[in-house]
Amino acid sequence: MQPENKGLRFLFLILDISLLFIAVFIISYYNQIAKSDVNLYLLHATLAEIIAYTLYSKRNYYFLDNYKSRLKHITFRMIVFVMVLVLLAKPILPNNFTYQFLFQYFGIFYLLKITVFYFLYKYLSYGRKKGRFLRNIVILGLRENDVLLGYLIEKNPTLGFNLIGYIADTDDYDRNDKSILGNIDEIETLVNEHQIKKIFVTPSKYFEVENARKLLGICNKVGLKARYVMMNTYWNERRVNDADFVNSLAIYNPQEIPLDNFSNIFIKRIFDVAFSSLVILLLFSWLFPIIALIIKLDSKGPVFFVQKRTGIDNMIFNCIKFRTMQVNNDADNKQAVINDSRISRVGAILRKYNIDELPQFINVLLGEMSVVGPRPHMLKHTNQYSALINHYKVRHYVKPGVTGWAQVNGYRGLTDELWKMEKRVDYDMEYLKNWNFLWDIKIIFLTLFGKDTFENAM
Repeated sequence: MQPENKGLRFLFLILDISLLFIAVFIISYYNQIAKSDVNLYLLHATLAEIIAYTLYSKRNYYFLDNYKSRLKHITFRMIVFVMVLVLLAKPILPNNFTYQFLFQYFGIFYLLKITVFYFLYKYLSYGRKKGRFLRNIVILGLRENDVLLGYLIEKNPTLGFNLIGYIADTDDYDRNDKSILGNIDEIETLVNEHQIKKIFVTPSKYFEVENARKLLGICNKVGLKARYVMMNTYWNERRVNDADFVNSLAIYNPQEIPLDNFSNIFIKRIFDVAFSSLVILLLFSWLFPIIALIIKLDSKGPVFFVQKRTGIDNMIFNCIKFRTMQVNNDADNKQAVINDSRISRVGAILRKYNIDELPQFINVLLGEMSVVGPRPHMLKHTNQYSALINHYKVRHYVKPGVTGWAQVNGYRGLTDELWKMEKRVDYDMEYLKNWNFLWDIKIIFLTLFGKDTFENAM
């Protein structure tokens, strides 16, 4: 398993290289000798930054963090960077290069970096102190390490965590202590009551296989993300290397899926924005007025049907569709069935060709959905099936999709029997565990052209 913030470090590397390019271009603009070989200087600078970033890359959650500590780490890596810069200069740069030029753009790069990160730090700090960008979390355990972890989290709002309280792992606890929400047997109720998104686990007994399996089973059932926290010595003894280290603590993700990696999230989001933008500009822009007019002429009511559905991390969002039914009071409680009298004449055609789903690309563009992912369900179904199907809420670890792996395998539309929803969940779980970008492309192709066309093409 990979560290949780590995992809985030990649994003910061891209930001660093962008600032480095700006610095090189600024100095080369006033240096005619360097201007003629600017591409070579850019290559040299990029290699030096990648090597420096690899040699000295802070791998933690920045507990006990403030801008002063970040400035210290930035400065240390900049020292490594300039050393690598000098060592690579003669093998890569032309004979007429000067160290003065290197130190000039290094100085600009350093000033740009500390300035950008200062404003980024202040922006995140201000937003999180105001309650934005925060995720509700709890800590399992009441021991000294648990209290220390809670103290560190509360003192550092830039982490993005809002500590709701502690969960006791035994029945022997002070029930008058308001910081203790309840015990481990009450997790399901507590998650729903407090909208908890993540639990930090420190007691060593939950690192044992059977206890870990039981705890993670509960977490997956309620859609709760777990992070295991232990002393470094504990991890080192068990040769667990893929953890994020925080001084004497190690943070490990036991539920990791490919879309926990920030690089994968970034790639998927870029594709979502590009694909949804093309659909909206090239198809939806001219098709919308036509469909809107036909819907209005066919039956009374709005053009769009907006329904609250469950999205990533159990967040509720407004899912947009073309209205295909007569306005009725059962839309949020009752699925459409074959020959449903509520479906309008135009609605039947829109449903047959999935045209009613087109407005969901607006949800994709807004970041509430993805082009490919588990289909979002109405709130009633989320409550109903999460009580009947284990791991149902694991589907909510990623953004819901306009289309998905279950749908291209025939499990779409009406789920009038439990086994149909169980099959959907099975396919969604397979997608979550094995996601890759090419699989998304395959699902889109299958959605548009069907399995027969795909198999013939292969």
